[in-house]
Amino acid sequence: MTNIFLISDTHFNHANILKFTNLAGQQTRPEFGNLDEMNEHIIDRWNSVVGENDLVYHLGDVYFGKQNNEASNRSILRRLKGKKHLILGNHDDAKDPVLHEFFDKITMWHYLRDHGMTLSHIPLHETTLNESRHGEKALNIHGHIHRNPSPSKRHINVSVEQINYTPVAVEDAPRIIR
Repeated sequence: MTNIFLISDTHFNHANILKFTNLAGQQTRPEFGNLDEMNEHIIDRWNSVVGENDLVYHLGDVYFGKQNNEASNRSILRRLKGKKHLILGNHDDAKDPVLHEFFDKITMWHYLRDHGMTLSHIPLHETTLNESRHGEKALNIHGHIHRNPSPSKRHINVSVEQINYTPVAVEDAPRIIR
């Protein structure tokens, strides 16, 4: 059986993310002392739940600094279990050959009809969300805003900082505190 997982904003090899703060002035990733520690932690958390035949939707911002870190980016993506689909984030290059090597599909967004979820990198305006199979507006599963709160109850933020750096099973996403 194939499980489906969701994750966003891994920002592998992005040294400056360790210095970022959210709207409240809190450090975005205070858990890590250095870049290698962050990269290894995210890889370990990913592989702790994802199996080789599982599907992972990465909702953007996979890594940073593609020219300077190509070998490291390849090494990291090679180590991540599962079949990977990418929803492009603002730091992802749609023409990046490394992304094409490790992601089976690369798109701007994706609608999971059976789950009533629209996957995107940034939170979408509620008026643009599809109708779910139950007649209400679909949930918008997104990333991009890291530790900041989602804009509404129809939005679920799966940035790594919100999900303990661990991909979330698609059926568990609606239970994430919004």
